[in-house]
Amino acid sequence: MTRAHTPAGIRPPFARYSHAIEVPPDHRLLFASGQLGIAADDTVPADAEGQTRLCFDNISAILDEAGMTLADVVRINAYVSDRAHLPGYMKVRDSYISDPPPASTLMIVSGFARAEFVVEVEVIAAAP
Repeated sequence: MTRAHTPAGIRPPFARYSHAIEVPPDHRLLFASGQLGIAADDTVPADAEGQTRLCFDNISAILDEAGMTLADVVRINAYVSDRAHLPGYMKVRDSYISDPPPASTLMIVSGFARAEFVVEVEVIAAAP
């Protein structure tokens, strides 16, 4: 079982994430490429919430193929193209992740390969 570390001597996380997640030596690791908010039919929602849902749905499908679930995610790296997308991303992210929340970094970037993309999410997962 993984173990969350959020030491009392440092400032608590700004949002719902852990400062660190420890993975035991007997676990498999999965590194997922960044997923964009694009559906199998190439449609892209216009809003950050819709794109974030698709990102996590795509990640769920990848994890499922590896015999894992979102509960196995130990690290999230997420990127949004504008500070205005932070609340929508965080609202949806929080509905997909379990406790303890994974370690996480959220960055604002200047853009993605296609202008309509506003969110990208990559994860690392660990499971026995």
